[in-house]
Amino acid sequence: METIQQDNLLRGGQFLVKETKCEDVFTLEDLNEEQRMMRDSTKEFVDRKLWAHWERFEKKDYAYTEECMREAGELGLLSVAVPEKYEGMGMGFVSTMLVCDYISGATGSFSTAFGAHTGIGTMPITLYGTEEQKMKYVPKLASGEWFGAYCLTEPGAGSDANSGKTKAVLSEDGKHYSITGQKMWISNAGFCNLFIVFARIEDDKNITGFIVENDPSNGISLGDEEKKLGIHSSSTRQVFFNETKVPVENMLSERGNGFKIAMNALNVGRIKLAAACLEAQRRVVTEGVKYANERVQFKTPIINFGAIKAKIADMAVNTYAGESACYRAAKNIEDRIAIRQADGNSHQEAELKGVEEYAIECSILKVAVSEDVQQTTDEGVQIFGGMGFSADAPMEKAWRDARIARIYEGTNEINRMLSVGMLVKKAMKGHVDLLGPATAVADELMGIPSFDTPDFSELFSEEKDLLARLKKVFLMVAGSAVQKFGPELEQHQQLMLAAADILIEIYMAESTLLRTEKNAKRFGQDNQGPQIAMAQLYLYNATETIIRKGKEAIISFAEGDEQRMMLMGLKRFTKYTNNPNVVALRNQIADKVAADNGYTFD
Repeated sequence: METIQQDNLLRGGQFLVKETKCEDVFTLEDLNEEQRMMRDSTKEFVDRKLWAHWERFEKKDYAYTEECMREAGELGLLSVAVPEKYEGMGMGFVSTMLVCDYISGATGSFSTAFGAHTGIGTMPITLYGTEEQKMKYVPKLASGEWFGAYCLTEPGAGSDANSGKTKAVLSEDGKHYSITGQKMWISNAGFCNLFIVFARIEDDKNITGFIVENDPSNGISLGDEEKKLGIHSSSTRQVFFNETKVPVENMLSERGNGFKIAMNALNVGRIKLAAACLEAQRRVVTEGVKYANERVQFKTPIINFGAIKAKIADMAVNTYAGESACYRAAKNIEDRIAIRQADGNSHQEAELKGVEEYAIECSILKVAVSEDVQQTTDEGVQIFGGMGFSADAPMEKAWRDARIARIYEGTNEINRMLSVGMLVKKAMKGHVDLLGPATAVADELMGIPSFDTPDFSELFSEEKDLLARLKKVFLMVAGSAVQKFGPELEQHQQLMLAAADILIEIYMAESTLLRTEKNAKRFGQDNQGPQIAMAQLYLYNATETIIRKGKEAIISFAEGDEQRMMLMGLKRFTKYTNNPNVVALRNQIADKVAADNGYTFD
């Protein structure tokens, strides 16, 4: 797999102001032989061990979750992201995303256990640990001999993670810290061997991270298993620390660095969570289509009804868009890591900075894909009708399991505000030039629009023209809001949420177009008909969202002539020369999925 040259690799957030060529994006169709084998072996494990026994996960069979985790460890699936030096596979970021994606589709219970262990349970040690800490703990975690858990959230500290009350007090002889406090919603708590615990030393501004072995005789006790809406067999318990002794050498990174560790762990967690929602969508689309092909009402399979086709098409489109954006960003991160390592950065530094560079995209993906999986499972229930509401069919549990994705790794509201807030901060630091393009858009609004009809004969030429104008909508809205409110913008949360939705739709629509254009060029346009329809339908839906959110923002902070000018700009920037036939696009997509009896675009 070729690494994109540094010149062509955009920085995080630059997709908004710089053009990306389709040749410069990575897609699922670009997977190499090793990655395809990895995907196939992961799917084999999932079908045999998880999908075939999905009812066990619904019956709170925590022991079975642990058994499946042990087998995943034996197969090497827990060690994909771990460097070879610590007995892992040492594979690239795209490969770790791939395993996270395909291992997560059968049940949210297992995917939560897997994500909590490989991500926030292991990764903080590989990225922040000393050499001694890594040699001592990481091989055990990579093999599945030990399992990890992550203790950040407290009863009073959820989204405000740095406000935790858990205390760490240094002993008089300076040899250990004594940790006391209460943590809640701790995934894997019931069977883990090691906790990553965040506590405050004295009155430090920021929390500090510690590696704490799970020894009940050392002041560690657990609450009962929580009763939850979904992810029934994911062990979720409160953890209580009562003067738990932790050797000073088990401090993770430096004193007061815990908040930074937590935030960076969440960046990786967000893009991995987006990936973890993809295979669930593929399976729901496939199960929905199989049912619709077999279910006969009014003497015809229900797949033949337009109302069902519309659902199938939208479900497939959102899945395809999620794949396109997730793997685009994953390869950007992998390339950035490679560039940093080539420049002499350590594995730790390169990975941290590589992911941090694309924190905006990570937040965008977390929001978009977690909301799409909820919508997809909801429509899956609807296609199944009464059976969809029954716990005897898999749709009901898929819907319940999907609901948590909008809450953990930072709520979607927090991530929406983060995506815009981080972009503005990058602009202030000069990492993304927003001011120049925003000023150009403001000047354009004052000028006379061109009434020439462009030549749209080439594939996606009209769609790309529209996409470039959708970016102007964001620059117009966000630029005016920043000018008006300056640093106070963060207090105007509803405006930031509207701007975030515009930003999200631009990234998702562009990723979908670029993937399809790349594949049309190499596989032939005639072979990509349904994919072209999906890219066009996603862009249409995105444009409708941008019109709504743009108008909401403009009429909420602009008045008089400024408001009229911006609303005219919104109309101009979101206008199609040739409106797509939405029903025909949906039918084309649904007919392909129905003929294949499942989702086959990956």
